[in-house]
Amino acid sequence: MPAFVSRCHAIATSLCLTAFLLLPSGCSRDSNSSADATQSVLRIAVIPKGTSHEFWKSVHFGAQKAAKELGNVEVIWRGPVVESDTGSQIEVVKDMITIGVDGIVLAPNQKGGLVDPVQEAIGEGIPVVIFDSGLDDGPEIVSYVATDNYIGGQMAAEAMAKAIDEKGNVILLRYIAGSESTEQRENGFLDRIADYPDITVVSSDQYAGDNATSAKEKADQLLQLHGDSLAGIFAVCEPNANGTLEAIKNAGLAGKVKFIGFDPSDALIGALGNGHCHGIVLQDPVQMGYQSVMTIVDYINGESAEEFQSTGEYLATPENMDEELYQRLLHPPTIE
Repeated sequence: MPAFVSRCHAIATSLCLTAFLLLPSGCSRDSNSSADATQSVLRIAVIPKGTSHEFWKSVHFGAQKAAKELGNVEVIWRGPVVESDTGSQIEVVKDMITIGVDGIVLAPNQKGGLVDPVQEAIGEGIPVVIFDSGLDDGPEIVSYVATDNYIGGQMAAEAMAKAIDEKGNVILLRYIAGSESTEQRENGFLDRIADYPDITVVSSDQYAGDNATSAKEKADQLLQLHGDSLAGIFAVCEPNANGTLEAIKNAGLAGKVKFIGFDPSDALIGALGNGHCHGIVLQDPVQMGYQSVMTIVDYINGESAEEFQSTGEYLATPENMDEELYQRLLHPPTIE
């Protein structure tokens, strides 16, 4: 063999060997390797709506807790910074398909916008569990793991009715269009509050946006319009509630306008203790992350799952907030 050809052959062989050694474990998705959890580490992508809010940090904690217990699972935690960035979340799903993860656990920040990416993942043989917020019909997902948000909205309505003695004008401040979880809370609230004939909903069509700043601005506007005759306001998620609380305080209406929130924050917990907040509907984000990862791994191992799995819904009040259960839910552990 000529020396030049021999050298080329040696270089090509070396490059092929290097590429093989650098190939990430689990990238190949043949029919035998992806379903056998005992032979290799399973890579599970956990994709939240966003990564900046405390709720998602607690979901992350729960997902890692499940992975640690299972021992052969790697959680790949990735998502957009803000919950309104559907484009970035779609790109994350597509990236996970490209690298060939063994399963995807997804909280869609837009119920319609994530249908096609989820369908693509399933078409590539990657099972998908949806958590926290639902997806439009179409893809054959493994399971939906979430709070029953409709019941949570009803609980908020009942807490509001009690706080205002079942009479007066109230506001429902919405989140963003297309978020299935908050839409269910909104629907539950409106359906239940309608059972109280002396309560009037004076505004239910305004969206606060995905952060506390925009929520405060919207709440400021509504309080200027209705503040003099307003009995109560319900804000349907953490950033929404944080901004609304600031608006109520700045308007000099803290404690006068009864306030119900959804999901805790340090500010809301403080307000619950000093009479500026009259109830917080709580989820169990740690259990949500834990149960979602457990469900996808069980499915990969050949077990079936229920179509919907509730992780529970709870109402913290000034009266019960110091009880052990509510302290755990008000201060869930997080991963920074």
